[in-house]
Amino acid sequence: MARHVAALEALFVVVLGAVPAAAQVDQARAEQYFNEARALCERDGGRLWGVSLCGPMVIADAATGTLATSQPPPAADRPRVLGLVNAPVQWGGVTWSAYNWQMIPKDDQGERGRLFMHELFHCIQPRLGLMTGGSAGDASHLDSLEGRYWIRLEWRALARALGASEPARKAAVADALAFRAARYQRFPDAAATEHPVEINEGIATYTQYALGSDNADDARRLATAALLPAETPASLIRTFAYVSGAGYGLLLDALSPGWHRKITAASDFGQLLSAAAGVTAAPDAVAAAARYDGASLRAAEEQRDREQQAIVAELRRRYVDGPVLVVPRAGSGSVNNMGATVIPGAGTVFRAMANRGAWGFFDATNGALISADGQTISLPAPVVVDATTLKGDGWTATVGPGWTVQPGPRPGSFRVVRQ
Repeated sequence: MARHVAALEALFVVVLGAVPAAAQVDQARAEQYFNEARALCERDGGRLWGVSLCGPMVIADAATGTLATSQPPPAADRPRVLGLVNAPVQWGGVTWSAYNWQMIPKDDQGERGRLFMHELFHCIQPRLGLMTGGSAGDASHLDSLEGRYWIRLEWRALARALGASEPARKAAVADALAFRAARYQRFPDAAATEHPVEINEGIATYTQYALGSDNADDARRLATAALLPAETPASLIRTFAYVSGAGYGLLLDALSPGWHRKITAASDFGQLLSAAAGVTAAPDAVAAAARYDGASLRAAEEQRDREQQAIVAELRRRYVDGPVLVVPRAGSGSVNNMGATVIPGAGTVFRAMANRGAWGFFDATNGALISADGQTISLPAPVVVDATTLKGDGWTATVGPGWTVQPGPRPGSFRVVRQ
């Protein structure tokens, strides 16, 4: 087991251009944050995953162009996504853990530490073989009434299990497995589309609680507190594993210590927990739902579903029926998964997105649609500014050399194609 903790070197701050001091990345606070992350890494000492999570960190603010790094920045060009994402970023041939300055919890050291551990884990995740490869499924069934109903029941059962002792814990685990099985039965593709997200994000979320909490009891308390409020967001399709991963991982800690050193990218959380607890799914998921106020939950989801249909209709008008700019989904960029909404048969609308590829670049702050086949991105109501620039509702796009703008599939629409 690797016990060496890589040193986080002295703070380096880069300020680009003249910007208001109050809006810039604050040097003293950034140094404090790097020290907090280093302390959590040293406390772990590489025990959890066999390697230290410590590595180069960069905190950036896209609006001001300022950043702070935990070690000297490379001479290579600064990645455009810095300040837009919390994610691993390649910079100068090295993987950096990047953070959006505005998204770091400034008044809660515990939450900050968990954010740091989450993203630092992502940097070592490929080395551990815990990446599924390819594009994760959108799990669009979790935007439906039945999909939401059964996963919310699963979370309620996981929360109950985290706070219970035997035999109540085993009973709650059996209920969680029954709700999971009921969802899989109703949606044949559910297991396949949920699995990549559970591996890629669920394990990272487990890690943030395991390493960012004072002790195991504190980790379970925090995860339980997160399970129930997390039920209410408008969309769960890309965010569900941030909740499920903590619940399953911490229960596995209690029932099968050392499980995380045996998990592979092909492992299923439900199967792991079933084996660890020595139970199978409760035989009647419908009857089990009554133990978690299933009737009230279904009524709430039915109301939410009626409201969601109106939202989807409006999004369909903007992104499917109305004029759009269609660009290739290629290259790299950032996307805000919170509040993503599925338009059945058309794709998924994300609240904010930026993308850069050989075709050009766009930055959309009011939303963009990724097609159902994942090949294109649509931006609403385009207006041609000049030969290489287009604008629309909350977005601007620039077309790169060797590419051109042609009429799109509907009146007023455009498409970026290779010349």
